Amino acid sequence: MRNKKRHKRSRVIGLTVVGVTALAVGGGALLMTDNDASAARRPAGQQAPAWAAMTVKCPDAATRLSNVPQQARPAVDKELATMDSQVADAYQQLAARGAGADQDWVRTRVLEPLNVQRRGALNRIGNEIGRVASRPSGLDTLASCTVQQAAPASAPADGATSAPAGATSAPAGATPAAGTAAPAAPAAGGQAQSGPVKADFVDIRRVRPNVKNPRTRANASRGTFSSRCGRNENKHFNSDNVIVAPGVSNGAHHMHDYVGNRDTDAFSTNDSLAAAGTTCTNGDRSTHYWPVLRQQDGTKEADADQPGGGTEGNVGRILRPDTASISFRGSAVSRVVEMPKFLRIITGDAKAFTNGTANANASWSCTGFENRQLKDKYPLCPRGSKVVRTFTFQSCWDGKNADSANHRTHVAFADAKGACAKGFKAIPQLVQRITYKVAPGSLFAVDSFPEQLHKPVTDHGDFINVMSNSLMKKAVKCINTGRKCG
Repeated sequence: MRNKKRHKRSRVIGLTVVGVTALAVGGGALLMTDNDASAARRPAGQQAPAWAAMTVKCPDAATRLSNVPQQARPAVDKELATMDSQVADAYQQLAARGAGADQDWVRTRVLEPLNVQRRGALNRIGNEIGRVASRPSGLDTLASCTVQQAAPASAPADGATSAPAGATSAPAGATPAAGTAAPAAPAAGGQAQSGPVKADFVDIRRVRPNVKNPRTRANASRGTFSSRCGRNENKHFNSDNVIVAPGVSNGAHHMHDYVGNRDTDAFSTNDSLAAAGTTCTNGDRSTHYWPVLRQQDGTKEADADQPGGGTEGNVGRILRPDTASISFRGSAVSRVVEMPKFLRIITGDAKAFTNGTANANASWSCTGFENRQLKDKYPLCPRGSKVVRTFTFQSCWDGKNADSANHRTHVAFADAKGACAKGFKAIPQLVQRITYKVAPGSLFAVDSFPEQLHKPVTDHGDFINVMSNSLMKKAVKCINTGRKCG
């Protein structure tokens, strides 16, 4: 039970989003990107245009540290969480300065102190690893950050200028089906220029079908197993991330929705999860969580003055899912094996806007149009159609580890034909599908780290398997025998 857990939640100082957009983690001296080519030609001290919000980009040490000994992981995870907070603090300073943040000021007052802090954290990480194994080389290369201009808020949102990865936009001038009105694009600049912006949205009807599934082979496992876990009716929210930042309050810097296990927060352990209650009707104690979606309609949500909420730019009314389905499906080419208990999987990348899309796995669409999936755009849905978020998880497991240092290398996606790489085994593939009723023209956005500007490409889902052994066996048997269960 939660009231029996004895831990002290640390107080986390939030930040206020004022006038400029956020931060992240990536290397070198002060740079301005091609999004504002004129920046390099402006004299020092001259203000950028009001729309040219700034973001800081740094290397993501968490992703690159793939070989951390088990004994060192708790200390390393806490240092990585400290680095995220350092970025948040630097952003607070940059935001407070606003448009007056010229290059010299940004370099001397923001970037140089941030880089010193990051070197200290990386040095401590090296020391922790060095106590039990060989100290990793090259950690210093992950310290330096840059500043770049974010995209202008006035960019178009018709889908013709920035097609999502894997999708083909309709040609310029394309129109919706006859007799239907085009969904209205939300106004730009939802959160004091921190996003979303008009260019983050696209009419789903302007996106061509782009879903391709592998052809099933004779030995495919064609069944499905589902758990009914509700829509977070019990309002289980927090800004923790027990997978990435265990033991750290507000480790996510954005709010999560939870279904399944009732115990989940930063201080949960395998034992506490196994002993907790669940919202799932079949007794499945697994934990499922994802960033909340908010409608930015001026509503002051309960977390408006809290870390992870309004103090970090996550504002507006939290939308309760209309539906939240949890299902597992099989492999296109083979039978599946049981997942190990307490297997942890993250799909997508909460920092994909600054990290790049190598680990991005956001999937946005609308009911009635789910053969068209968006990666880096929010969908504008026709009236009567719901917004859909789908997280399709990695379905190949290394056969040994329930987690890995960067929380990624112990699992993998199958290839285009549906096969796992050598050394990996097919496991039931988790699909989290969440729908929302969003009025056409409403401004909405996913919660994010402050520096990620609420970009749709940063969406992500998390899972910890806490199924009983008997329930997992039942799920695997159902999937392998081609039945529909749950």
